[in-house]
Amino acid sequence: MPSSTWSGHLTFGLISMPVRLFSGARSNGISFNMLHRTDKSRLKQQYVCLADGHVVERADIKKIEPQTAKTMEILEFVKASDVDPVYFESSYYMMPEEAGRRPYALLTKALQESEYVAIAKITMHNREYTVFLRPHEGGMMLHTMYYADEVKKVEGFGAPDVELKDAEVKVAHQLIEALADEWDPEKYKDTFQENLKQLIEAKLEGGEVAAVEKPKKLAPVVDLMAALKQSLAQMEGRKKPAATIKSDEPVAAAKSRRR
Repeated sequence: MPSSTWSGHLTFGLISMPVRLFSGARSNGISFNMLHRTDKSRLKQQYVCLADGHVVERADIKKIEPQTAKTMEILEFVKASDVDPVYFESSYYMMPEEAGRRPYALLTKALQESEYVAIAKITMHNREYTVFLRPHEGGMMLHTMYYADEVKKVEGFGAPDVELKDAEVKVAHQLIEALADEWDPEKYKDTFQENLKQLIEAKLEGGEVAAVEKPKKLAPVVDLMAALKQSLAQMEGRKKPAATIKSDEPVAAAKSRRR
């Protein structure tokens, strides 16, 4: 089992249970180093004092950091459906110590059946976090939370004020169903990282790196219904039989009108 990132007690009213946190997700992206152009040696960053111009070692840097707390207190419970995923930051598995197995199981089951998530406070990595605790696969996940002032707002964001036809919405639903599938995270691969590794290997072997082909520009949609129907027709047989189009205008007519 990997080493835990935090250990302490989760408190829930008068109940206290010893728990540990384990990192739930981590990026596997390729990291790059900056090299000196002439001899290809790695470069390192340095901290320079603006007052005297001297290089300052890390050991001489003044640090201000809170003490790491050993207690995580549940503050309140909120409906899981009310929490927008945009507030989720980092994810951790929370597992109980032997002495905390029973209250941990009780809280997990209560959250699952009530469809609530817990809001708690925790100090780790030398800072304080507000976190969500939610049931997941028989256990409990912890997600650090972005605060309201950290979630950015974009002016004008939201559904545009346009009038949609019922037939357009109906065919859009059919297109979604044609592409619908079971959730399986294993089938999604980081093709960018895989291609990047191949490019690096080709460069190390002295090969030429081909220029990236620019994507073709798509013409703007003029007839939304025709585009929807044509998209749906292309999906038929690709993954599974698409839903039958029930409309006054057949797909063939939509295709012929675009010619």
